[in-house]
Amino acid sequence: MPFVRIDALRADPAQLDALGRAVHDALVETVGIPDDDRFQVLVGHDGAHGTLRYGGYLGVDRDDGIVFVAITMRAGRGPGVKRALYRRIAELAQAYAGTEPRNVFVTVTENESVDWSLGHGLAQYALSPEPVADG
Repeated sequence: MPFVRIDALRADPAQLDALGRAVHDALVETVGIPDDDRFQVLVGHDGAHGTLRYGGYLGVDRDDGIVFVAITMRAGRGPGVKRALYRRIAELAQAYAGTEPRNVFVTVTENESVDWSLGHGLAQYALSPEPVADG
């Protein structure tokens, strides 16, 4: 169950929706998440009241079309799967939203099953649903 946050500079609601679809479709295709497993926060920054900062790090010539994609998911995917995910997100962001691949910045943060509560105050992915007191 990935949790995705997408921040895009000067993106309108239609572009944000397209970026969300691009990331979701890439996760379905490369990571194998279920189609209905979609939890996203989509944020557009107008450059005046909120903005994004970027540079040319590692020789990538980014511009105001920058899109930051932060994905949090349970650990266990190897480097090959992650590379395929990054590539597919960039491809679909261009196809769906017109975002140039050079402007797609993706991070993946991994955690453990017990780090998730999907509602009702329960750790649904934890091995034991019983509350455990930690000292």
